Amino acid sequence: MTGYYGTYAHFEALSKKDAAALLGSDNIVGDSFSLSSEIKDGEHITWLINKFDQKVGYLDPAMSKKMSLLQAQGLDCVAILSFVAFTDHPDEGHYWGEVGLICFKPAYSKEFSLFIKNVAKSIGDNVRPQLALSESAADKIIESNGEWMPKQTVPMPKVDKGTAILKRRRSMMDGIVELGRSGNKGCYFVSWAFLLGLVALVIFGLHSCGVF
Repeated sequence: MTGYYGTYAHFEALSKKDAAALLGSDNIVGDSFSLSSEIKDGEHITWLINKFDQKVGYLDPAMSKKMSLLQAQGLDCVAILSFVAFTDHPDEGHYWGEVGLICFKPAYSKEFSLFIKNVAKSIGDNVRPQLALSESAADKIIESNGEWMPKQTVPMPKVDKGTAILKRRRSMMDGIVELGRSGNKGCYFVSWAFLLGLVALVIFGLHSCGVF
């Protein structure tokens, strides 16, 4: 196969105010974002668009130009949220993070849809699969109908002093949110009932121990 491209890329939140949505349940680690590229003030800029059609961030000019060129060549490109961070400098600081980028030929959308789903699950479990793959590795994805996954992983980047990683994996609550998104209302309510049951059990235990 020719035409595959994959990597992890830095992105910036739109602003500190807009980062509230990025940190919320509308944007879960492992979520897929679509990409919208344009030229603004003479520079390429690629926006990250979440499932609710909201802009949540943008790639740097060099990667934005790369995405623009790949999309112009007819490739489909998807971003997967890997982590969100905050750095307290310069000035008042900024929110940023990384996404996994996967671009492929539309003719293989069925195979890559499953591959992307598996990559997203791994990233949600705080495991970052290698995405910069050789042509032969990309062929394996197609030959396996999307089941093949690379064994190599990419470590989290080292962060400077003053930087905190705010979200890097899916929590139990994120899993419940995802069930609700998928329309699985039965599992959604069962999960909530399970959590409420745990809370009640803890309260009962504390009461039995004479805490209150």
